[in-house]
Amino acid sequence: MKKIVSFIMIVTLISSLLAGCGSSSKTNSSSATAEKKDTLETAKEKGVLVVGASNDAPFAFIDKDTKEFTGIDADIIKEVAKRLGIPKVEMREVKFENLLLELNNHNIDLVTDGMYRKPEREKIVQFTDIWYKQGEALIVPKDSSIKGINDLKDKVVGGQKGVTFLELAQDLEKQGKIGRVDIFGSSADLLLATNTGKIDATMTDGVVAAYSITKDPSLNLKIVTPYKAQATGKIASAARKEDKTLVEAINKELAELKKEGFILKVLKKYGLNEDYYVPTNE
Repeated sequence: MKKIVSFIMIVTLISSLLAGCGSSSKTNSSSATAEKKDTLETAKEKGVLVVGASNDAPFAFIDKDTKEFTGIDADIIKEVAKRLGIPKVEMREVKFENLLLELNNHNIDLVTDGMYRKPEREKIVQFTDIWYKQGEALIVPKDSSIKGINDLKDKVVGGQKGVTFLELAQDLEKQGKIGRVDIFGSSADLLLATNTGKIDATMTDGVVAAYSITKDPSLNLKIVTPYKAQATGKIASAARKEDKTLVEAINKELAELKKEGFILKVLKKYGLNEDYYVPTNE
């Protein structure tokens, strides 16, 4: 009888302990959930928004002279953050191909690096509204009479190896719309060849070319405008799927910045024109 009573007491004690542990676990779980804050709230409290970029000019990079985070995307996100009450934006350098991985691993708060908004990327992250667009540009000497693709039938056009826009130039060559395509190993070599008259025009990344022309006064070149790019991509910032509050807040400020002319002003600062601007309703 004593053994039975003892056994019952032991079982009761164990049950009480287990129940207590379960209650504690639930309490801790509830507390953790309650304490969890979204990225925007955390950034406001810390006073810093951490963005990922591959240190790629002119999109988002650390200026060698000033050591400041600068570039098209950098200028935009810094102004957005300021208006959201976040005084500092810190850039964390990440290889471009790893940016979305680092974002979803919570190592950065946002991606701001000239990233195209693509369906395959939207499966794993969410994007803000479009900041601006990018595409190929036609670069010619300032005294050139070339006004568009229709003027390239008997011309030599340069393209950069490994760049998407080289494929476009080669396709136009096959169609008989370009006389000949010469291939160069770098953007610098490409622009130099155009500047010295070795080739008649260059078809390359418009954003990078515009920035290079702006920064190098020895390049007596211009971007043909108006010009409708045939290989365009729309650029936005990427956030985690769950960070809806952050994205909504950025979109609200972005719309205001477009209305005030701030975005267009930034684009022009880096040598771009209205062709790269995307209105709020697009």
